[in-house]
Amino acid sequence: MLAALVYSPAPQAAQAADAGTVDVQLDGMAPAAPVKGDTLTISGSVVNNGRETITGAHVGLRVGPALGDRASIDEAAERAGFRAGTDPGEIDPAYAVKIPSLPSKVKQDFTLTVPVNKLELDKDGVYQLGVSLSGETESRQYEQVLGIKRTFLPWQPEAAAKRSQLTYLWPLISTTRLTAETGSDELQTPVFLDDSLTEELKPGGRLQQMVALGKDLPVTWVIDPDLLYTVDAMTKGYRYRTPDGRIVQGKSKAVAEQWLSALETAVQGKKIVALPFADPDIASLAHQGKDVSGTLGQLRPATDKAKQAVETVLHVTPSTDFSWPVDGAIDPSIVNVATSAGAHNVLTRSDSLQETGALGYTPSAARPIGAGTTAVVADADLSTAFQGNMLNAGDATLAVQRFLAQSLALNLQKTDNQRSFVVTPQRMPTTSQAQTMAAAVRGLQAGRWTQPADLDTAAAAKPDPGVNTQVPGAGQYPEALRKTELPVSAFEKIRTTQNTLDHFKVILSAPDRVEIPFGNTTNREMSTSWRGRPEEARLYRDQVQEYLLGLTEKVKVVPKSDATLSGHSATIPVSVQNSLVQDVHNLVLRVKSANPTRLMFGDSGQAEQEVNVTGGHSQTVKFTANATASGPVEVTAQLFTTDGVPYGKARKFTVEATEVTPTVMLVIAGGVLLLVLAGIKMYASRKRVAARAAAEESTQPSDGTPDTGAQSTGPSGTGETVDR
Repeated sequence: MLAALVYSPAPQAAQAADAGTVDVQLDGMAPAAPVKGDTLTISGSVVNNGRETITGAHVGLRVGPALGDRASIDEAAERAGFRAGTDPGEIDPAYAVKIPSLPSKVKQDFTLTVPVNKLELDKDGVYQLGVSLSGETESRQYEQVLGIKRTFLPWQPEAAAKRSQLTYLWPLISTTRLTAETGSDELQTPVFLDDSLTEELKPGGRLQQMVALGKDLPVTWVIDPDLLYTVDAMTKGYRYRTPDGRIVQGKSKAVAEQWLSALETAVQGKKIVALPFADPDIASLAHQGKDVSGTLGQLRPATDKAKQAVETVLHVTPSTDFSWPVDGAIDPSIVNVATSAGAHNVLTRSDSLQETGALGYTPSAARPIGAGTTAVVADADLSTAFQGNMLNAGDATLAVQRFLAQSLALNLQKTDNQRSFVVTPQRMPTTSQAQTMAAAVRGLQAGRWTQPADLDTAAAAKPDPGVNTQVPGAGQYPEALRKTELPVSAFEKIRTTQNTLDHFKVILSAPDRVEIPFGNTTNREMSTSWRGRPEEARLYRDQVQEYLLGLTEKVKVVPKSDATLSGHSATIPVSVQNSLVQDVHNLVLRVKSANPTRLMFGDSGQAEQEVNVTGGHSQTVKFTANATASGPVEVTAQLFTTDGVPYGKARKFTVEATEVTPTVMLVIAGGVLLLVLAGIKMYASRKRVAARAAAEESTQPSDGTPDTGAQSTGPSGTGETVDR
């Protein structure tokens, strides 16, 4: 207790205890990479999170010594709070911003303006900057550091004698929007899942910003051709499903046209890499789909479609020689699947294909990994620099400065070789992430320690000697990524749908009308964009299959009522209906008796005829049936393709067969003859009665008035029909 009463903390301890009282944010730093003669401007804000008013405060700038390597940059970035004796002192107080009073929970903006020559930057390198707020409180009436925020200043005022080549990928990728459903019109107007793509394409939208920002940047465009195909479809007219299930006309044709026009202008003269159509999930295919028959066979057509789509829509020829697994994570099976699509270069990342550290520096991106395949190893730190929430200006500013610092530190590593580095950002950057990425790339455009290069150049660069070329084993693949892969059941569902399509298209006179949209949809079902959305992916696959089955059921045997067959031989009609808009052919209708000893078709228990039905019509086919005994017989009518594969549902109906013997036929014939003779006799008798009545009437005088007596009981006149 006595110790507690007499103990008084030293000022240094007090500073450490209160260093988090004020939240310091840096919202802007310009220029991001200054040169001699520049004036550095740092803007930001301070918020007093404590309960006491801060008085006599000021915001000051602290410049630390040059950081030795990339690890030092990472360590400094993670450090929080002020450390007396470790953090450097403030520069000339003349450049501080004074804040006389900062009440509790109050925010105060500030702007520091400092000539670069006052920072005492003595050599090329990365310097840590600290922006701190110092002041007093009522309980501690001495100046103390109450908050600090650190960032980095890359200093390379003159162009380096050896500059790194830097390749920055600029991805144009989105989620799957198109369904397999199309209209019955000649253009086959497509149906979209929803109209959310409009939000990405319109001014201020994510994809619009990607195009507008990338236009003036030295980047390599990486494009999913399905996105081009989808937007191009919007320009020709489209429909989409509303949340309540209705299908309505889309109204964003002009937005789509404007975006495509801007993109075509932006990519002129730039390197374009086209991913396989719909950006298939290479890792899921390798781990879950490779043993499902027919799955890997989809990759090569997807690559061929990619080139065609880019050339058709953008009128430029892309490279299709690159494969990009999710997050650049690879193992031997992923590499094998990637190259099966025709790619000779696999984009991976340095946190997957890691170095042993024996080189002492970061090697160039290109690594030969055998069988003529090159692993293009992107730098993990640079590639993940902008994956966080960049909506906050402070977070964006810090991310840009750290990116520039890391790129300079790479170039300052001890090696005589000019090296080539690649940056593969997230596949679908948000608008704020794209804007921050663009700010970072612009920060390098002065070219003092990097120079831009396209992806082909990076892949063709000479590998560093002694570099690691060993692809990591399957056990090293990240478990978190494995959990988000498409399951085996997904590929089995895709195979089932494909088999249905194969059987369906052989009967169509215009198979392209289903083969093309469903073929594209098969690629979309394997898309990387389904990662993290398993329920949406499953629903999409189910809808594709249900729609295809609905189309196949539009060609069917019409249900038939039971029939009665009287006599030894008769014809049984069976109708086939085609509700499609196109003709069908290559079909055979087969009828089969369940009891050939009682009912036969021709000389056996079954018969068949080829069927060709015009779109929107039905055709009736007649089969000759022979009864050999009386009684009910079940008959099955089934369509088959000409190669013998059953098509659609079998229809069953019952034929009540009545076998008529020669004796019965003789009796019936005799009865008919007796009826005929009786009729003749009755007719002759009536003729005689009529003649006698006429003779009697002619002998009586007439009074000229109509006969109003009883109705005549004589025979019918010749104009009547009498059924007997």
